[in-house]
Amino acid sequence: MSLRHRLVAALTALATAATGALVAVSLTAPPAAAATYSAYVMGYFKESPDQSGDSYALHLAVSSDGLDWMPLNQNNPVVTPTAGTQGLRDPYILRKQDGTFVALATDLTGRVFNQDNQYIHVWDSTNLTSFTGYRRVKLHSMATHSWAPEAFWVPSRNQYAVIYSANNGTRDVLMVNYTTDFVNMGTPQVFFDPGFNVLDGDVLVDGSTFYLSYKNLNDNRLYVARSTTGASNSFTTISSGLRQGDAIEAPVLVRSNTSSTVWLWGDSFAPANAVVYGWQTTNVDGNSWSVMNQRAFTPPINAKHVTITPITSAERDALVDRWGAPEWNRLKSYNFPGRYVRHAGNVARIDPFPMDPTADQQWRIVPGLADPAGVSFESVNFPGRYLRHYAYNLRLDPNDGTSAFRADATFYPTAGLADSSWTSFRSYNFPDRYIRHYEYALRIDVLGSGSSTTAKQDATFDITY
Repeated sequence: MSLRHRLVAALTALATAATGALVAVSLTAPPAAAATYSAYVMGYFKESPDQSGDSYALHLAVSSDGLDWMPLNQNNPVVTPTAGTQGLRDPYILRKQDGTFVALATDLTGRVFNQDNQYIHVWDSTNLTSFTGYRRVKLHSMATHSWAPEAFWVPSRNQYAVIYSANNGTRDVLMVNYTTDFVNMGTPQVFFDPGFNVLDGDVLVDGSTFYLSYKNLNDNRLYVARSTTGASNSFTTISSGLRQGDAIEAPVLVRSNTSSTVWLWGDSFAPANAVVYGWQTTNVDGNSWSVMNQRAFTPPINAKHVTITPITSAERDALVDRWGAPEWNRLKSYNFPGRYVRHAGNVARIDPFPMDPTADQQWRIVPGLADPAGVSFESVNFPGRYLRHYAYNLRLDPNDGTSAFRADATFYPTAGLADSSWTSFRSYNFPDRYIRHYEYALRIDVLGSGSSTTAKQDATFDITY
């Protein structure tokens, strides 16, 4: 979605995701149907640093390009488990061979990981606008967990493989059960055991090749393995270890439907740090992965252990119609793309994500208080308070109804000074000044064609969710 489209959506309260040409095919997509996909759906649960943003339920987001994500249902759950621990982690959405969906998830709530659980949550869904047939299914009888269940179709068996993380009594391995209906789960067996502890397996089916991404628990890095059959114990590791941050987990492989690009997504390992990292390559077998700048993608707020599945434009529209688009936006910094505009102690600044309270970074972009051709930024968690400049510094103040306040709180969106596909904001009553950050605090400064590259970058933002 272009920034212009986002702004129009925010001003008209009709935010929807635009259809894009770049789509992805993952293991969930029947190859014959792949060409019809023009969007994506993401599933996830949520965690935040102080736990105030935690949500151990299934959340959904949609994207037209697999990079910029729009959370649905105001980033609230669409379904919550009612049995077992009554919470979930590590959701996974699979498009089945008949075109409908099944959702799987770890039966675990909170941040306590010493619970042995032989069951996983399962739902059926026609098009992800509703979820039926909720059940817990048993995968094994071992004294261990059943973490991060995922699934893929195995043509040679005419069955689905459900893989998950467990300890087989020797080490942490990936197990597999084969099923046709996600009710009768068959006999568990070891799927991948490279001789060291592993976690979080994800399989990308690419024609007749099966790529398995996984976490090596010994070095806290992500790896990719390859198989020509997808059978148990048939994978050979073909990549070097990948890591961003202190440690990483929850790999997800997604292939573009219109190019040779493959994305690999992973989560920060820290439970309170809901940061998604990305790599991309045009040759998975070539072991040449490049780190993706966070400027290139924006996951939903507090999203953890994501699952990404291709969908059609009609399915995307149905999801937005059913669950609704956000009534708020976020502003991402251009030159510090891991930071977002927020208020803290009524001071406007850019701070690193994740942050609490979550709503400090959420804004209702409304028609300008002084001129509806411009915009004003109303706080989500302090309605009636707006970003305004005072002595050139931006702060969050209540609308006192004066013309001076309305003028101070109104800004004109323009093409980004550092990147025309992004946005800069010019002051209504000081038209030679723009919102920019300086030492992370927001202010309005005089900027023009002769301004430094750094100053222009400081004044450039992405209107996102």
